[in-house]
Amino acid sequence: MVKHVVTFKFSGTQEERAAACNRFAEALLALPEKIDCLKSMEVGINENPTESWDLVLTAVVPTMADVEVYAKHPAHVAAACLVKPQIEGRACVDYSIS
Repeated sequence: MVKHVVTFKFSGTQEERAAACNRFAEALLALPEKIDCLKSMEVGINENPTESWDLVLTAVVPTMADVEVYAKHPAHVAAACLVKPQIEGRACVDYSIS
């Protein structure tokens, strides 16, 4: 199994960033029902005002190749498009878990 962890930083006012987080989180949490290789999805919205990153997602897929399947799936692409203009920063780590 592979854990896919991605953090996002959005641009805009605090209210615009919060709206982007909520919109994106809702779309991401719907993905396990739409993408067969996606075994789980967890989304967290940052509550710490001293930190600059806004949202983190943690997904689990069977193999590293499935990370690409997930990334290219039309439902994932549509979710990403909801916030693409506001993405100021993105960081990702993929690693094997047992």
